[in-house]
Amino acid sequence: MDLEEKISLLAAAAKYDASCASSGSGADSGSRGKCGFGASVPAGVCHSWTEDGRCVSLLKVLFSNSCRFDCAYCVNRASADLKRGSFTVQELVELTCEFYRRNYIEGLFLSSGIFADPDIVMEKLIETAKTLRRESGYGGYIHLKIIPGAGEKSIREAGVWADRLSVNIELPTDKSLQTLAPQKSGQVILGAMGDFSGLSAAFEEDRRKTRFLPQGKSAAPVFAPAGQSTQLIVGASAEDDRQIINLSSALYRKFSLRRVYYSAFIHPGGSARGSAGDLRLPDIPGPPLVREHRLYQADWLLRFYHFAADEILENNEPFLDSHIDPKTAWALRHLDFFPVEINRADYETLLRVPGIGAKTARRVLETRRSRSLSFDGLRRMGAVLKRARYFITCGGSFIERPDDPRRIRRILSDIDGAGMQLPLFEF
Repeated sequence: MDLEEKISLLAAAAKYDASCASSGSGADSGSRGKCGFGASVPAGVCHSWTEDGRCVSLLKVLFSNSCRFDCAYCVNRASADLKRGSFTVQELVELTCEFYRRNYIEGLFLSSGIFADPDIVMEKLIETAKTLRRESGYGGYIHLKIIPGAGEKSIREAGVWADRLSVNIELPTDKSLQTLAPQKSGQVILGAMGDFSGLSAAFEEDRRKTRFLPQGKSAAPVFAPAGQSTQLIVGASAEDDRQIINLSSALYRKFSLRRVYYSAFIHPGGSARGSAGDLRLPDIPGPPLVREHRLYQADWLLRFYHFAADEILENNEPFLDSHIDPKTAWALRHLDFFPVEINRADYETLLRVPGIGAKTARRVLETRRSRSLSFDGLRRMGAVLKRARYFITCGGSFIERPDDPRRIRRILSDIDGAGMQLPLFEF
């Protein structure tokens, strides 16, 4: 198998990991030819976004798509009838360096099927990162997957060479994991997350102690400075949104995760119950993309808006509203909290207002030091008054009073008159 074929095969095999979003050209090359001016080969290159909103391009591939595990939801499962292939360490190193020199990418996202003992698989991923750093002098971003079952020693070395590590929790409960991926263990996955947290704290303590060493003596190495993340598959098992949000909240608290990624379940065969007809898989018409979108919005509330999990969904609400974002849903359930006076409210209160994000809330506080705010000024700061208008006052004045929650809900719904889902950028 030549290198171009490996790239195509192992990039396609990696696209289901949501830890960075694929965004290659989706057009059919047959309609405009396979070559020519402006032609591109999207295989292997995906786009990801930093916390400050910058878009970065990553080489996103598997080391190998061979796997001994037979997870029902995975396209690379052992029983799948597909072509198998693997990179060598040197091929991946050269590929990463060449793509970087040509400005195709800014980093590497490397995972693998579990083709051998987890520590052996991890050894190959670590060797790739180590060779890039030491022999090629590569200083770009590297994200490595922790293979479930790998020992603490492997995680320790991976964290020395990679910027970020992640181990996918896959499903919300151990019961679902045992049903759909019986060779995996929730306890083992959480144990790897715990190992990372312990190692990160230990490395940070070592760095603190060696920070002021005399010149010429080296400080302790940095351990995975971009932290750890995980992925949850949404819709492959029966858990509701409340269980997922509670789990994510617990993971953030216990393991200090940087991100939980949510991946709408895609049947391995591309259709309901997949080509293999596995009855363990749910019979759904397609990926639950709206549900995935709402979970990301709820996750944003957990991480940046200081909401607790039980505020986003209460005990009698198993699922997030598919028609309005979770922040607006909370506001309509708690109209007694409103209206909020823009010229007096503190930061935490401003964060509760639909249409006012964290950046806008900070701008409001800064501007109020020198002058009072008007609705016009609030709009210029980035507030979405279409949403905020029902929940705020400026100098005691309303734009519109929240007289009928059902009417407000209908107006702010993401579904237009034709029943089409509208895109959301602010909430």
